[in-house]
Amino acid sequence: MVVFTNVKKEALLKLTGLTKDKPKTIYEELRLKKGKVTLVLYTSGKLLLQGEKREIEELSRKLRGLKIGKREQPEQFRRETGWIIGSDEALKGDTFGGITVAAVKADDKIRKQLLELGVADSKKLSDHEIVRIADSLRKIVPCEIKNIFPEEYNQHQGKVTLLLNRLHQECGQYLKPGRHIVDKYPGCNAGDAQEERAESKYLEVAAASILARDAALKQLNSLSVLAGFGIPKGSTHVKLALEELKQRKLKPNVFVKVDFDNVKEYLTEE
Repeated sequence: MVVFTNVKKEALLKLTGLTKDKPKTIYEELRLKKGKVTLVLYTSGKLLLQGEKREIEELSRKLRGLKIGKREQPEQFRRETGWIIGSDEALKGDTFGGITVAAVKADDKIRKQLLELGVADSKKLSDHEIVRIADSLRKIVPCEIKNIFPEEYNQHQGKVTLLLNRLHQECGQYLKPGRHIVDKYPGCNAGDAQEERAESKYLEVAAASILARDAALKQLNSLSVLAGFGIPKGSTHVKLALEELKQRKLKPNVFVKVDFDNVKEYLTEE
């Protein structure tokens, strides 16, 4: 798979020999075929080329010659052998939501599929790319996902690191045998090895980060339905949402991490 960014629909359609196909998601602006290559243009301007390697390279040269978009350099992961299990979490720093942990197991054959899917550190992917790749991941990799909502999370005040260690360990044990790599966090003692920024070093951890973020997006959507308004991501622009909780007289522990400083401040306000 090859990725181009900043691609315009009008420029792409200058290519000859294209046949149109029906888009498969609402995020696709165009889906095209040229020989043994499928071209998918997303509304974000990202273009994916999938199919026969030689034809992809030939088409890539044409795109560069026409100055259509910019070819993205693939992420360089460590070369591993045998079964590797990678785990990562999401929502840890978000005011709203609890926490999600995911683990993925892969061997050489599956790692090749992960690369073809465009697996990368989830922080480099948009939400719609996360959803698209996560849907495919669940079909091809052994995986385990833990989705902890705020009510359960808030029962572990002061012991969140213990909770994280347990969730990572449970996910890894579920997928054993295999060497378990954990994206390191303060107090991390789960897995066989802990590495900082592991999602940029190991394909399995990168894939796990995608599944964890996908579960996080689904959790926030569920909380939004329950609250009756859109729940924000992160912890920077959440004041209006906290005020909305108060006006609607909703229980904070159902929606937010009550041990966060900004939540404590909100709870003490008159």
